[in-house]
Amino acid sequence: MLERLFGLERKRRRALDQCPQGPLRDYLAVAPPAPATELEAVEIVSLDLETTGLDPHRDHILSMGWVVVRGLRVRLGSAERHMLRIADPVPAEAAALHGITDDRAACGEALEVVLPRLLQVLAGRVLLAHYARLELRFLDAACRRCYGGPFLARSIDTLILAHRVLERRNHTIQTGDLRLFALSRRFGLPTYKAHDALYDALATAELFLALAADIAPRPPRPLKWFLAGGRA
Repeated sequence: MLERLFGLERKRRRALDQCPQGPLRDYLAVAPPAPATELEAVEIVSLDLETTGLDPHRDHILSMGWVVVRGLRVRLGSAERHMLRIADPVPAEAAALHGITDDRAACGEALEVVLPRLLQVLAGRVLLAHYARLELRFLDAACRRCYGGPFLARSIDTLILAHRVLERRNHTIQTGDLRLFALSRRFGLPTYKAHDALYDALATAELFLALAADIAPRPPRPLKWFLAGGRA
């Protein structure tokens, strides 16, 4: 685990040395919080992406939504939602899931406009997502395509944390139990329209706060306990 946490810092410095001037270099120039940082002192960006599919090399990001968690509180004033414009048709199965059709996508912003804004928001913060691996893979593909360099971030995954908490409670985990909507209901949290990037980001932030309180009700709560790959 320590190799993974501190290996990220080595990768960041190496990528920074090789990255040309631009939004990605500016992002990489700001170090993320150290793993030993107390959770209350960490700023977190809860992020959700809606996409045309699950393959970041073939599929496209259709929308992004995010909200900042600071001092273990969701800062609603920081919330942003962006629709992205793509050239290809939106697959019917994807449109049925999140309701983003060709005409809506045609009115979106260019990735080259939205991605710098997201990198600005993420700089020096921790990325939070439900099944974070997907967001990380799509952002990495986008950064390599736009800037020729990798996207690197410390990340917290509510799916992994929820699995840990349910196992600790000796719950049998069945198909669908780890879906964001199901977990929100299990933990008595508000439920929102599913597959809307901003609402999912908000639901993920609220779920994280509930899981963090379960894992560590009181300090000390070092960030490393919650990072993907960590354990309390």
